[in-house]
Amino acid sequence: MQLVKWSEFFSDPGPDLPYLDETQRYFFPNPSRCGDIIFIGGNLSPGMLLSAYEQGIFPWYDPEGPIIWQSPDPRFVIYPETLHISESMRKILKKHLFTIRFDTDFEGVIRNCASVPRPGQYGTWIGEDIIEAYTKLHHLGWAHSAEAYLDGHLVGGCYGIRIGKVFCGESMFALYPNASKAAFLTLATNLFNDEVQFIDCQVPTAHLRSLGGQMLSRPDFLMLLDNALFLRTVMDRKQEQDQADRRGSWTNRYTEIF
Repeated sequence: MQLVKWSEFFSDPGPDLPYLDETQRYFFPNPSRCGDIIFIGGNLSPGMLLSAYEQGIFPWYDPEGPIIWQSPDPRFVIYPETLHISESMRKILKKHLFTIRFDTDFEGVIRNCASVPRPGQYGTWIGEDIIEAYTKLHHLGWAHSAEAYLDGHLVGGCYGIRIGKVFCGESMFALYPNASKAAFLTLATNLFNDEVQFIDCQVPTAHLRSLGGQMLSRPDFLMLLDNALFLRTVMDRKQEQDQADRRGSWTNRYTEIF
C-alpha cells in the first residue's frame, strides 16, 4: 500500500487533501496523543476512510459542518465470547420470522439508518456525503450490510466496515420490533465464525450493551486493533491478494444461527 502524509502536499491538514484510492494510506495524528477529536477536514475518499479505521478513527460529525474524525475514549466492543443472544431472540431466530441476507441492499440499509427516528436523537449524522462514500466502499468490497426482511420488505438492518479480522459497526435501524437485532446477531455470528476477533461498536449504548458490548479504554482498544490487523501476513503476498484478504469473503459462506 502507498502511504501518504499530508505534509507532503500541504502545510496544514485542510479540506483539500488529495483523493486516496483504496490502495493508498494517510497518517492521522496519533490518537494516543489527542482528545476524542483527532482531526478536522480532509475528505471521505476510500483511502482516507480505510486509513482512519485501521488507526482506530472514524468520521462522526454534523452533515452541515466540516468532517470531524474521532477516536473516543473509552471504546465499546463485542467479542465472540461476550456476544449475547437472549432467550426471546433465540425463539425469534428459531421461528425464522425474518429472512436475513447480507449485502443485498446496502444503500437501502444506510438510507434507513439515516432516516429512521431514534428516541432522544434529533436529526442524523448520516448525510449524503456519508451515504455516497460508504456505498462506494461497499462496491469496492469493504463495507457490508445485513438485512432483515419480513414478507419481502426490508424492515431492519445494520452496516459496517470489515478490515481483515476486525469489523467496525456503524449503524442499525428497525421498522419492526427486533428486526435490527436479528440482522446484527446473524451478522455477528457469521463474522465470528470467520475468525473476526471483535466488533468495534465505537460508543456505548444500552442497545449494544444488551447484545454483549464491553467498555474498553482507548489505549487497550488501539492495542487490540493493532494486534488483530497484524495477524495477516502480507510481506510475501501481492497487493491485490492482500486487499482481498482484508475485505474478507465471509458473505459467500453465510450460515443461519439456528
